[in-house]
Amino acid sequence: MTFKKAEWPRKLRSQEWYGGDSRDNIYHRSWMKNQGLPADLFDGRPVIGICNTWSELTPCNAHLRDLAQRVKNGVYEAGGLPVEFPVFSTGESSLRPSAMMYRNLAAMDVEEALRANPVDGVVLMVGCDKTTPALLMGASSVDIPAIVVTGGPMLNGWFRGERVGSGTALWQMSEAIKAGEMTREDFLEAEQAMSRSPGSCNTMGTASTMASMAEALGMALSGNAAIPAVDSRRRVMAQLTGRRIVDMVKDDLKPSDILTRKAFENAIRTNGAIGGSTNAVIHLLALAGRVGVDLSLDDWDMLGRDVATIVDLMPSGRFLMEEFFYAGGLPVVLKSLLDGGKLHGDALTVSGKTMAEEVSEVKNWNEEVIRPVDKALTEHGGIAVLKGNLAPNGAVLKPSAASPHLMQHRGRAVVFEDIDDYKARINDESLDIDENCIMVMKNCGPKGYPGMAEVGNMGLPPKVLRKGIKDMIRISDARMSGTAYGTVILHTSPEAAVGGPLAVVQTGDMIEVDVENRRLHLDVSEEEIARRLKEWKPLPDQPTSGYAKLFLDHVQQAHTGADFDFLKGKRGKAVPKDSH
Repeated sequence: MTFKKAEWPRKLRSQEWYGGDSRDNIYHRSWMKNQGLPADLFDGRPVIGICNTWSELTPCNAHLRDLAQRVKNGVYEAGGLPVEFPVFSTGESSLRPSAMMYRNLAAMDVEEALRANPVDGVVLMVGCDKTTPALLMGASSVDIPAIVVTGGPMLNGWFRGERVGSGTALWQMSEAIKAGEMTREDFLEAEQAMSRSPGSCNTMGTASTMASMAEALGMALSGNAAIPAVDSRRRVMAQLTGRRIVDMVKDDLKPSDILTRKAFENAIRTNGAIGGSTNAVIHLLALAGRVGVDLSLDDWDMLGRDVATIVDLMPSGRFLMEEFFYAGGLPVVLKSLLDGGKLHGDALTVSGKTMAEEVSEVKNWNEEVIRPVDKALTEHGGIAVLKGNLAPNGAVLKPSAASPHLMQHRGRAVVFEDIDDYKARINDESLDIDENCIMVMKNCGPKGYPGMAEVGNMGLPPKVLRKGIKDMIRISDARMSGTAYGTVILHTSPEAAVGGPLAVVQTGDMIEVDVENRRLHLDVSEEEIARRLKEWKPLPDQPTSGYAKLFLDHVQQAHTGADFDFLKGKRGKAVPKDSH
């Protein structure tokens, strides 16, 4: 892609605040000077916002203060003025009912902070799952020069000689307890080995997936995604990012220049190659809506279907992010896709170079971790999009984390009306369920939960686990953690809470799943489905005020990204009216 740099020097938007000798200019500058800033920092040089999701309530991002200082160093070195500010931090591990409920709130926070303040470019400090899409969405809606630097994954966990993957081990061990294969004492001991350094999940969960998506989209410097949080090279990356954003402002290189259709196609194929989280689907759909790129679930299926999963990481494989970095990280994956004709090499990146230029010289240092295509972990990775009378607008499944023997299956539905119903009944030995059944959970979508929580990977009943069964088909309108695994069909749209067909599935109904033919069918007549839908009633006790009410009224369905209807598109960077 050809990009024409803007002329430099020129007047930047921050000079609407700081340039000149009017009463208001003096007002803005003088208050900033109480921090000990010299007068010449307001001479027209780029003012760089450092948008920080640091929070001690977001453990993945609790080390971002140090990285922000490294960014500042880089900004100063390149001749800019760095100004750090906080935004809402969507911590995955603590927020209830779901961090996803607050992704759009964080995006609003970022957008309004950028537009209302005297900044010419921004460094997006992210890490935990929803912080990355939220900050990208907000910055893209303003469309000033922006670049991502992630906090990086934590080091490998180890327990009794075995790797412990964030989240993945938790799901495995909790099932092992129910199956009688692990003691609670051992589980508590293993807890100490799960999170042994700063950083985000060390599996290819949603945090690492979205870091990879930022790099594959061209919105982060090459190599950013995989550097461990505690590695000194993570600090170097932050400092280089600080330098780079100053030049991006001078060149006027904006998200709209980078986030093109080609960039999204690169990201979708990359997600297939890394065995990335199903959450990437919903986040990239929402981001595409902000920049006006026409992206759909069908694109995810079409573009990712013939992409082999070559990264052997949990939850799909064996290794963790630390090994991924040592093997060469995401640039190796991008080079493999480029060599296979599955990457747009001319897509522009924040470096000012094309994707092909960025990865031309990279090498694979461990072909066990990043496999050659002819030794792929899964021949057909990507995201499978299933449709049918049970999911007219689509549902998603991650083939690399599913069981091959369940990819074509017909089974009897065992229905849970919501998460509370599931929790109340799943351990009941009298529950009429076996491994051939299909578990169905309703009312966990964007409006139903609310916030579309990561509960779709329902744990199996103990009586099934004791038989040695490790997987069953599960269907819901929920999401699941990127660290989870199994034959789990998610994001069913329309969701049950708005009267989608999922709402009227009954225990005993037969359901047909055919992943190869992308079919998800409720074996009930159209007349009977119509009769049930006519009798269906919405959930009672809906929120009547506050953010929960705003969310319920305006969140869209999963197949379009679950953004708010009024946040689609860009609202731009025009300088607002003065405050005095």
